[in-house]
Amino acid sequence: MLITPGNLLATINTPDDLRRLDKSRLPQVADELRQFIIDDVSVYGGHFGASLGVVELTVALHYVFNTPDDQLVWDVGHQAYGHKILTGRRDRFHTNRFYKGLSGFPKRKESDYDSFGVGHSSTSISAALGMAVASQLQGNTTRNHIAVIGDGALTAGEAFEGMNHAGATDSNLLIVLNDNCMSIDPNVGALREYLTDITTSQTYNRVKDEVWNLLGKMDKLGKTAQELVSQVQSGIKSSLLEQSNLFESLHLRYFGPIDGHDIDHLVSVLDDLKNIPGPKLLHVLTVKGKGYALAEKDQTKWHAPGLFDKVTGEIKKKIYDTPQPPKYQDVFGNTLVELAEKNGRIVGVTPAMPSGSSMNIMMKAMPTRAFDVGIAEQHAVTFSAGMATQGEVVFCNIYSTFMQRAYDQVIHDVCIQELPVIFCLDRAGFAGADGPTHHGAYDLAYMRCIPNMIVAAPMNEQELRNMMFTAQSAEVQQGKQAFTIRYPRGEGVMPNWKTPLEQQVIGKGRLVSDGEEVAILTIGHIGNYAVEATRMLAKEGIRPAHFDMRYVKPLDTALLHQIFSRFSRVVTVEDGCVMGGFGSAVLEFMTDNGYMARVKRLGIPDAVIEHGEQIELHHECGFDPQGIADAVRELLFTGRTVAV
Repeated sequence: MLITPGNLLATINTPDDLRRLDKSRLPQVADELRQFIIDDVSVYGGHFGASLGVVELTVALHYVFNTPDDQLVWDVGHQAYGHKILTGRRDRFHTNRFYKGLSGFPKRKESDYDSFGVGHSSTSISAALGMAVASQLQGNTTRNHIAVIGDGALTAGEAFEGMNHAGATDSNLLIVLNDNCMSIDPNVGALREYLTDITTSQTYNRVKDEVWNLLGKMDKLGKTAQELVSQVQSGIKSSLLEQSNLFESLHLRYFGPIDGHDIDHLVSVLDDLKNIPGPKLLHVLTVKGKGYALAEKDQTKWHAPGLFDKVTGEIKKKIYDTPQPPKYQDVFGNTLVELAEKNGRIVGVTPAMPSGSSMNIMMKAMPTRAFDVGIAEQHAVTFSAGMATQGEVVFCNIYSTFMQRAYDQVIHDVCIQELPVIFCLDRAGFAGADGPTHHGAYDLAYMRCIPNMIVAAPMNEQELRNMMFTAQSAEVQQGKQAFTIRYPRGEGVMPNWKTPLEQQVIGKGRLVSDGEEVAILTIGHIGNYAVEATRMLAKEGIRPAHFDMRYVKPLDTALLHQIFSRFSRVVTVEDGCVMGGFGSAVLEFMTDNGYMARVKRLGIPDAVIEHGEQIELHHECGFDPQGIADAVRELLFTGRTVAV
C-alpha cells in the first residue's frame, strides 16, 4: 500500500519546489510531512520519534539554504526521514530499509542532497568543517555548510574535537544543536545538565531575547554596531549562566536557545545566520516524537517501534502458538544480573545503549553497579579498564560496529596491560535493515589478532550463558586476558533458555553431528544454519560432519588435528568477514601444521553489503542453509563424474 501525501507535500519533489512557496505555507508543509512520516512508518516500520522531532527544522533548513549546493550533514541520520522525503525520494520512501530499497540513513550514493554518509554518531561537525575548509581552498566563500547534531551525539569525543578545530578557523560553518534530551535512551552526564542550565535560565532567556531583538533593529546601522551588540550578548551569556558559555569558549558564536517547532521563527533566525560569516552554533529545542502523543510520552519505546496502528498506538507483534526463543540481548541482560547476584565484583558498562543491549535490566536491578557512559565508546573501554585494575569484573557491552571506534583502547588500555575486561559484542554479523554502517562484520578478525585476548561466539543461548559464566570465573579473571563474546541481533533457538550455568574449557570445540567426506566448521549462531543444511543433505544421502568450534582464539588445535586427519574437504562458516576471520584462522592452522585439504570459506565477502533482512543478506553472501549445502556439494562433486 502506497502512502498518499498531502496536497501541498505532493507538489514538492525537490527543495526548489519548497523554496518557491510563500513562507506562510510552511506550517502546512510541516503538518503534511509529519503525517506522511507517521503514515509510512506505521505501515512499513523504521525509526520514528527522531524524524518527527525535527520536521519544522528540516523544512526550515531546506527553505532557507540552497541545498544541495549548500551542504547539509545530518548526524547519525535517524532523524533524516523528512529530509529524504523533501529531496526527491517521497514516492520511493515505502522501500526505506527494505532489501534493495532506500537506505535508512543519508547515503552519498543515493542522492546529491546526502552530502555525507552517516550511521555512527558525532561525525557531522568534523565532516561539515572539512567541507567548509575545502570550499575556502577552492575560492568559494558563499557556500554554507550545516551540521545538525543532537545533544546525545554531542557527548562523543569526536564532536568536541570538531568544535575545537572549527573555533580556530574562519570557516563558514553552522552547527545546529538539536536539543531534545534524548538519543535512543535518555541522555546522561554533565553536558545534559549544562544544556538544561542554558534552556531553563529565565533571566538569561529574557535578556537574550531583548538583545536579539535589538540586534535585528540595529541591522542597518553598520558592522560596528552589530559587533558591539554581539559583544554585549556574549557578556550576558557568561554572567547570567552558572557556567561561562562552553561554545563561546571554543570560539563558536552561540545563538539560542530557540523553539525548534516554531517554523516561522526558525526561518527568520536561519536566514539571519546564513549571512553571518565564521563558525557558529544555533541551539534549537525540540521534542522527540513531536506530533504523536504516545511517542512524545515514551520516547525510548517509540524510537523504532516497528509496525503499529497509528490511531490506537498498538504496536503490532507476531502472536505464536508455542513459546519462542528470546533475543540474545535479553539472555545477556538477565544472565548478567544472575551472575552479579552471586559475584559482588561484577559491574556493567554500556555506551548509551542500555535498552538496545539490555543492560537496562541490570541498571534497574542494581543501579549502582551498571553504568551508561553516553555515546563514548572509547571512554567506555578505558573506564572499564580502570575499574578492572581495581579488581572489578567488568562486562562492557558494545555493539560490534561501535567497538570499531574504540579499537585503540582495546589494544592499548586493556590488552597491553593484561586486564581481564569482558567485552560482549551485540549485533555481531549482519545487523539487518540498518545496513553497512551497523553490520558487525569485522570483530572476529580485529579481535583475534590482539595478544592477551580470548574470542568466543555462542551457537545458542545456553552457550552464551556458559561463556559469560566462564569469563567471570576467578580462574579466567586471574589469567590477565580480555574475553570477547560476540552474538547476533535477534532471537536464539532455545525457548527454554535458562539452563544451569557450566564452566567451559576455553578453546574447546564440540562435535554437533558426525559424518564422512566433508567437515563443516562453524563459529557462533550461524552454526544453526549448518544443522539445517546437514538435514537437507541427509535427504540426498550426503552426511557431512559438523563441528561447533566455539572459540576463534584460542582455536581447539586438538580437534583441528582430528578433523584434518580425517577429512580432505572442509567448509568453514562465519557471520563475519572472510578476510582474516575464522576461516582464515583455520587455514593458518592447516598450513602451519602441514595438512593438505580443499577448504571452502563462507562468510561476508570483501565488499560493502547493503541493508536487508538478515536471512536475505545471508543468502546473498552464500552462507544461508542452502549456501552451506551448495558448498558441500561443490567440494564433493566438482571434477567428479556423476552417473546419470
